[in-house]
Amino acid sequence: MEDWKKYLAEFLGTFVLVFFGTASAVVAGKSIGFLGIALAFGLSVLVMVYAIGPVSGCHINPAITIAMLVNGKIASKDAVFYIVVQCVGAIVASMMLLAVMSGLPGYSLAADGLGQNGYGIASPGGFPLMSGLIAEIVLTFTFLMVIFGATSRNAPAGFAGIAIGLCLTLVHLVGIPITGTSVNPARSIGPALIVGGTALSQLWLFIVAPVIGAIIAALIWNTFFVENEASG
Repeated sequence: MEDWKKYLAEFLGTFVLVFFGTASAVVAGKSIGFLGIALAFGLSVLVMVYAIGPVSGCHINPAITIAMLVNGKIASKDAVFYIVVQCVGAIVASMMLLAVMSGLPGYSLAADGLGQNGYGIASPGGFPLMSGLIAEIVLTFTFLMVIFGATSRNAPAGFAGIAIGLCLTLVHLVGIPITGTSVNPARSIGPALIVGGTALSQLWLFIVAPVIGAIIAALIWNTFFVENEASG
């Protein structure tokens, strides 16, 4: 597969995830609730696994790319380009969502936002920084363990997208009240850069915590499960 096709696939996949996921919250959140938003994120990943997985592996998340780099499943050059295009895809998605919402009478970017993540005063449930940090690390760790397992040699073929999509739904069901759920630095970068203010000042947590969780998962998988995967 030519490199530019992989990078384009990652751009498009991240765009779809961020646009549909955050739009579900901003456009329809009052109607569909947390469960609907969680399903929107999970379904976005599920469909993109089958759409672009054969092209790029469907990372659409810098934390996943970093975890794959740690475990030697992606070259460093590709990892850098993946992360760049993922972030660009997320930013473009947030810009498109803002363009849509700007046509709605009474919409305010400052008051209504773009589905950005936050803690403390910006947390949907009022959870403090430490709660958000722990949650994002644990949720990302869990998500990556499912990804490694679902895509391993011994996993049933063709079902990875279902497991990964359902896991992201599960992660959102727990994480939305705490931080709005990131587990994906690109997903947080897009809205935060457009909204600015508190979202931008708190963005560091949603870059650092998912990366920590992803690296821990990569190291644990590589240390304890790779041999079983190979021998199976």
